[in-house]
Amino acid sequence: MRLFAIADPHGNYSRIEELLRIAGNVDLVLIAGDITNFGPDEKALELFDKFRQKILAVPGNCDNESIIKVVEGSKAINLHKVSISIDGVKFMGMGGSNPTPFCTPFEIQECDFEENVSNMLEDLKAGEILVTLTHTPPFGILDTVGDTHVGCKALNVFLDRADLMICGHIHEARGIERSGKTIIVNPGMAALGFAAVIDINTEIENNVPIINVELIKSDREVI
Repeated sequence: MRLFAIADPHGNYSRIEELLRIAGNVDLVLIAGDITNFGPDEKALELFDKFRQKILAVPGNCDNESIIKVVEGSKAINLHKVSISIDGVKFMGMGGSNPTPFCTPFEIQECDFEENVSNMLEDLKAGEILVTLTHTPPFGILDTVGDTHVGCKALNVFLDRADLMICGHIHEARGIERSGKTIIVNPGMAALGFAAVIDINTEIENNVPIINVELIKSDREVI
């Protein structure tokens, strides 16, 4: 399974076609929030129309919570607080962010993150490959602003349980890290021409799937 992952387009979709060309053939598109820049919700449809593949999406803190209804009425699949299986891989999603100093539209208390994540994990079967799609990163990983960690502590329950975590939110934290068996990926800000291509070999080796991640970049000028 080949994934095309983006985060933080913030309503600027001008580099998506070039990123898809660089990525080549992909099976599934994952969008890790901040689809719009404080709306309008319908702007998201412009992004979804760029893909012929199945799309899984969660909102970010700079999206209005009402964008969920737009996603649900579109060709994309809303993964916020949802758990689904596709071709032998379990996908779980959680949009929004833990509280920020900026009072952005879609912020969620840590306790609510914890409750929703716990409910989804009850659906996870032993031995299933797990991919999580969130806007905010787990606390302590790809979550540094200056010298401060600002990630969501409730998401740390996924560490060493999920095989792959895809997140965004922290624009300057583009990268790949590992915690136990879990690979955590921030594809970078799609508005600046960043994305990731991820290959998942669903054949288990030493109790974990083989996952290869490539961070890609478009050099095309934004119009």
